[in-house]
Amino acid sequence: MNLYILRHASAGLRRANPLLDMKRPLDKEGKKHSLQLAYVLNALNIQFDLIVSSPLKRSLQTAAMIGTETGYEAPIQQSDALAPAATVKDFQKLLRELSNRENVLVVGHNPNISVFLGSLLVPASSPEAKIRLRKGSIARVVLTRGPATLQALLDPRTVRALYATSTKSSRRKTSRK
Repeated sequence: MNLYILRHASAGLRRANPLLDMKRPLDKEGKKHSLQLAYVLNALNIQFDLIVSSPLKRSLQTAAMIGTETGYEAPIQQSDALAPAATVKDFQKLLRELSNRENVLVVGHNPNISVFLGSLLVPASSPEAKIRLRKGSIARVVLTRGPATLQALLDPRTVRALYATSTKSSRRKTSRK
């Protein structure tokens, strides 16, 4: 399975009230980044069999924007295994349920989404892997019979650069006589 792990895009400042924070939407920058990331994923011909998101609004919005722009037509599955309070065991259970899929995108929150990624790459007996996923970062991990392999990690800065270079004027330069 190709597992794409995405930290939700920018949603502004955290709210003090946990109930209000659950409903915090993406901000303007988060929406812009989600569209840029979707454009880059399209350019790489990446399609998803399934998109699973945390039930919080900012993750659902990120997942929906990526899904819409990449041509994903099925409903986005929500899972508490990607919520901020989820544990590595919850995440591992979710992965077992999805093991028959080929390309899966999961969208969640820090700090646990980074911990989940680290748990796939480093054996449980080893010290915890230190991975920094900025808002809007996406990692591609290949899960096979052996240990997971990190194939790619796109930081938001890299996504912006790829988007900017790929959307420059595509009109061919012609000479005028």
